[in-house]
Amino acid sequence: MAKMVLLPVLLSFLLLPFASLALTQDFCVADLTCSDTPAGYPCKASVTSGDFAYHGLAAAGNTSNLIKAAVTPAFVGQFPGVNGLGISAARLDIAVGGVVPIHTHPAGSELLFVTQGTIAAGFISSGANTVYTKTLYAGDIMVFPQGLLHYQYNAGTGPAVALVAFSSPNPGLQITDFALFANNLPSAVVEKVTFLDDAQVKKLKSVLGGSG
Repeated sequence: MAKMVLLPVLLSFLLLPFASLALTQDFCVADLTCSDTPAGYPCKASVTSGDFAYHGLAAAGNTSNLIKAAVTPAFVGQFPGVNGLGISAARLDIAVGGVVPIHTHPAGSELLFVTQGTIAAGFISSGANTVYTKTLYAGDIMVFPQGLLHYQYNAGTGPAVALVAFSSPNPGLQITDFALFANNLPSAVVEKVTFLDDAQVKKLKSVLGGSG
């Protein structure tokens, strides 16, 4: 069963428009003791077979949180073997009623493969702000172009699970709600740039742990 689930994900990597430059060596396993750079991590000197395998996506993520969803990453920070290869992965678990709020991955495109349940998903174009939405079922895939705002939520009656491939070893993640309401950006500024009133902003800051 596991092989049947993982095969489409492995094939999905071949469909991604990898943006990385051609390597001048076979691989460059990340040395996570060093700092990340725009060109990736430096290569570590001693490499083992374990650097090219990762078991972290086998277990379900903890969805006992505000959004009732969990993203378990296999980015370069967790899976150093993808360093420099232009790919990474993640597991998405969404409980009933759960949602991954509008967010963006500034450094990579996303290919989502639903393995269980029903997920409603969509993204917004950057030009005309056109909305593209789709309800996805087990076996379906959907692509989210790099940098565009997008979302997913559980549209079914049971848990939903998806495996995700990215066209970057470190695609980044910024959730719009958290960027606005989970920090110390002054409420007066948030009100001005979002057209929300003071009570709405303070309520959202309270829910998401922001201040100001």
